[in-house]
Amino acid sequence: MSARLPLLLRQLRSPQLPGRPRLLRALCRASSGGGGGCGGGEAPLGQQRLRDSQAGSSRGPGSRAPPARDSIVREVIQNSKEVLSLLQEKNPAFKPVLAVIQAGEDNLMQEINQKLAEEAGLNITHICLPADSSEDEIIDEILKINEDSRVHGLALQISETSFSSKILHALKPEKDVDGVTDVNLGKLVRGDAHDCFVSPVARAVIELLEKSGVNLDGRKILVIGAHGSLEATLQCLFQRKGSMTMSSQWKAPQLQSKLHEADVVIFGSPKPEEVPLSWIQQGTAVLNCSHDFLSGKLGCSSPGIHGHSLIAEDVSLLAAALRIQNMVGSGRRWLREQQYRRWKLHCLKLQPLSPVPSDIEISRAQTPKAVDVLAKEIGLLEDEIEIYGRSKAKVRLSLLERLKDQADGKYVLVAGITPTPLGEGKSTVTIGLVQAMTAHLNVNSFACLRQPSQGPTFGVKGGAAGGGYAQVIPMEEFNLHLTGDIHAITAANNLLAAAIDTRILHENTQTDKALYNRLVPSVNGIREFSKIQLARLKKLGINKTDPSALTEDEMRKFARLDIDPATITWQRGGCWCPGGRMAHGNTEKGHSRQAQFDIAVASEIMAVLALTDSLKDMKERLGRMVVASDKNGQPVTADDLGVTGALTVLMKDAIKPNLMQTLEGTPVFVHAGPFANIAHGNSSVLADKIALKLVGEEGFVVTEAGFGADIGMEKFFNIKCRASGLVPNVVVLVATVRALKMHGGGPSVTAGVPLKKEYTEENLQLVADGCCNLKKQIQIAQLFGVPVVVALNVFKTDTRAEIDLVCELAKQAGAFDAVPCYHWSVGGKGSVDLAWAVSEAAHKGSRFQFLYDVQLPIVEKIRTIAQAVYGARDIELSSEAQSKIDRYTEQGFGNLPICMAKTHLSLSHQPDKKGVPKDFILPITDVRASIGAGFIYPLVGTMSTMPGLPTRPCFYDIDLDTETEQVQGLF
Repeated sequence: MSARLPLLLRQLRSPQLPGRPRLLRALCRASSGGGGGCGGGEAPLGQQRLRDSQAGSSRGPGSRAPPARDSIVREVIQNSKEVLSLLQEKNPAFKPVLAVIQAGEDNLMQEINQKLAEEAGLNITHICLPADSSEDEIIDEILKINEDSRVHGLALQISETSFSSKILHALKPEKDVDGVTDVNLGKLVRGDAHDCFVSPVARAVIELLEKSGVNLDGRKILVIGAHGSLEATLQCLFQRKGSMTMSSQWKAPQLQSKLHEADVVIFGSPKPEEVPLSWIQQGTAVLNCSHDFLSGKLGCSSPGIHGHSLIAEDVSLLAAALRIQNMVGSGRRWLREQQYRRWKLHCLKLQPLSPVPSDIEISRAQTPKAVDVLAKEIGLLEDEIEIYGRSKAKVRLSLLERLKDQADGKYVLVAGITPTPLGEGKSTVTIGLVQAMTAHLNVNSFACLRQPSQGPTFGVKGGAAGGGYAQVIPMEEFNLHLTGDIHAITAANNLLAAAIDTRILHENTQTDKALYNRLVPSVNGIREFSKIQLARLKKLGINKTDPSALTEDEMRKFARLDIDPATITWQRGGCWCPGGRMAHGNTEKGHSRQAQFDIAVASEIMAVLALTDSLKDMKERLGRMVVASDKNGQPVTADDLGVTGALTVLMKDAIKPNLMQTLEGTPVFVHAGPFANIAHGNSSVLADKIALKLVGEEGFVVTEAGFGADIGMEKFFNIKCRASGLVPNVVVLVATVRALKMHGGGPSVTAGVPLKKEYTEENLQLVADGCCNLKKQIQIAQLFGVPVVVALNVFKTDTRAEIDLVCELAKQAGAFDAVPCYHWSVGGKGSVDLAWAVSEAAHKGSRFQFLYDVQLPIVEKIRTIAQAVYGARDIELSSEAQSKIDRYTEQGFGNLPICMAKTHLSLSHQPDKKGVPKDFILPITDVRASIGAGFIYPLVGTMSTMPGLPTRPCFYDIDLDTETEQVQGLF
C-alpha cells in the first residue's frame, strides 16, 4: 500500500430504488451536446432508456428494442451467488476476495463494485491511489496483491494511458479477472477461453447485443477508440461470432464512411464532440465501453436524436457483474488447486553410466530444477516458500492451515536391519522409492529426510544424501549448511547453557535486593515485569504485577532459582568436539564448575524441532525444557531462566521444513536431524504433516528412521507417532546380502579396506545364518501391527541365488513382500517393483498399536523395550539411574515415553554382538529427561553423547577449488 493513502473498504451509500431492493443502478445521463461523459442531474439508466425509446419517432427494419440490461445483470449476479454457495457447502470458510487498484477518485464505480460483490457473496477491497500515481507505485501495489494468498482476483481501474507493458507483466495471470495480461489474451486467441479470463467489458458487449436479438453472423462491427487488450478481445470474440470487424480511431479520416457501413458501433473511449451523431446510420446498435476512471464519470451513450433510433447502452454495470462472475470462477479454480490432484511434475531424466560414477559426479551431472518451479508443480503458493539460492527453499507453516481439510496420503517408514560398517542404504532406498513412484508410476510422493550433522560429514561418513542414482541434489548443499538449521540449534543450545552459568554466578555474588533490582530494573523511570517474568510470578503463586508491591520473601523467591550445580543436565553443544569434560575458568569472581559438550544434533532443542507441530507448540516445549533441579529438588526450566522467548527467536526460521529434490526432480523435505542412537532419530513431524497434505489422499510420504528397526523405528512409533497423531501404513525394511553375511558370522570389515571373499563370492550359508537379524527386525515391526515390505538393496557382487534366498526367508518370517532393488545403479526405475509392493501393502491396512502404555512406571517401560524389542532377559539399573528415575517420577515426569540411547551396531548394548544376541542383561547407566521434547532417555552401557573425530577425519580430503568454487572430496 502506498504510504500516502490507506486501504479503503467503501460502504455503499446510495439509496435503494423501489422495486429493486438489492440491485444497484448506475446513475448516468448524457450531456445535451451528445458527449460521452456523465453530467449533473443524473437519472437511472432504465429511465434514460425509456426516454430514448419514447423519443424515437420511427425505427428502421434493423432496429431492436433495448435489452433489459438490469435483468441480465441480476441473472449474472444470481448465477455467481449460486455457484459460490455450492462451493461453500464443502468449504464453509471460503469467501473469495477481489482487490481493485484504483488510480484517482471514482466513488460511483466503487459503489457499483461493492454492491455487486455483496450481492454475490464476495469480499472486495479497494486500494485507492492518487490520480498521478507513477508506474512504479501501481506496480508495488500489484506485487503485494500477487503475493497475498487471501486475494483471488485483481482488477485495475486506471487510465488507458497507464496500462503499460511493465504494469501488465507485473499482474499475475491467475488473478487477472479483467483478462488484460498477455497470458490470458494468448489463451483466448488460441481458443482456450475455458482456461483463461476474458475481458468482462468485451463479454458485456456480446451479451447485450445477443440479448437484444442482434444476429452477429455476417454483421459489420466497428470498434472506435479502443486500445490494447479490449480491442484485441473484441475482435477475437466478434470474429468467432462470424462478424466482420473493423477498427478505427476517432480522428481517422475514413471514420465517417466506416460509420455508414457499420451495423454495430462500439465506443472504446469517449466520443469527441466534433464527431456528429448524424454520421451513425439510423437503427445502428451503439454500445459504449468507455469509462473515465480518473474523473469518476461513466461514459454513457447519447440518447436518440430526432430522426435516428439507437439502442444506446453503457456496458459498465454489466461488465462489473461479469467481473464478479470471473471472480467466482477464479475462486473455484483456486479451490480446485487445493484439492488432491496428480502433480504436473516435470521429472528430470537420468542417463545411468556403467560403472556407476561417484556420488558427487552423478550429482553434478544433473541440473536441478529451480526450486520455485518445483514448489509450483507440487501445489505450493508463492507466498508459502522462502527461497535460499536456486535449489532449496523453506516452506512456511501457513500451508497447514490452507490445506487443513485436505485428506492425508499414505505414510511409509523406511527402517533397516542392524547396520554394519558396510552400510545398508536406507536413505538410498527412500530416495529410490519416491523416484520410482513419482517419476515412473506418476504417483504423488514425497521423501522426508533428516539433515546430516557436520560431525559425521567431516569426520567418518562423508555425504548422507543417498547414493548412486538415488540421491538428493545438490549433495554439497544437502550435506553442509543447508539453510542453517543446525547452526540455529547450536546457538540456542549454547545461549541456554550460558543463561544457566550466568544465573548461578549472579545469584552467588549478589544480595537478594540487588539481584531483584537488576532483574527488574527501572527504565526511563518505569519499572515493570517482562511477560516471561509475569509467568514466573504466576508459577510461584504470586498474583502481583507491580514490582514495588512484592514482599522481601516474594522478591527472594522470584529472584533466586537456587540451581544445584550437581544436577545440571544441560550441556553445551557443537557439531564436533573432542568429547570429555571442560572446566569454566575461575576468572568470574572465583567461580567455576565442570561441564561437557554434547553433539548438537543430540541437543533437546533438536528433538523439540523434530517433534513440534507449530510455532506456538515449539515455544511451549522450549519453555518446558528442564535444565537442572534446585536445592529443594524441584525442576528448573528455560522459562524460569527467562530465556524461552530468545530461544524461539533463534529457532523461528529453523522450524520451517527445507524443500529440495531428488536426481529425478521429485520433491524432498530435509528437516531436523536427531541421531537415532542418542536421540529419537527421525525427521520432523511438521515435514511429514505438510508432505501428507501436499501428496493428497492417493499419494505417499516416505520418511526414514535412523539405524536399525530396533532403534529408529521403535522410537518413530512410540515417540514420534504419539507426538504427531499420524498412523503409519507400511514399514520398508532395508537389508543387503553382504550385511546379512556379516550377521551370519562373516569376518569383520573396515570401511575403505577391500572386502574378503566371503562378501564378494556366493555364500548361501552365511546369508541364511544372517537372516536371523532380518527375521528379528520383521518381528519388531509386527509388534506394532504394521505390514512390512523388505527392500533388498542389491550390489553387483550379489548372486541371483543369494537374492532369491533372502526374499524367500523374509516372506517366511512374515514380511508382506520382499523385493530386490536396483535404484543405486539405474535410479527410480530400479525400484518400481518395490513401489508396487509398498502400494499394495498400504492398501492392505494397518492395525497400528503402541508397544506400551505411557502411564506405566519408567522402569517398566524400559524393561518392555529391552525384552520385547532387543531380546534382553532383563535390565540392570545403576544407582545413579535409579536415583534419576525416582527424581523424575517425583517431579511428575513419569508418564513420558522412553528414548533409549544405545549402540546402533547390535541389538544388545555390545557393538560386536551381531545377529540376534540372547540371554543378556541390559545395563542402564544413567537416565536423563527431555521434558520439552517429551521423553525420558536412558543411557545404555557406555553410550557417549559426544562422539569424537577419528584419527584421520574426512576433512583431510575436503577442499574448495578457488577458481570454480566447487567442493572437492565430499564423498
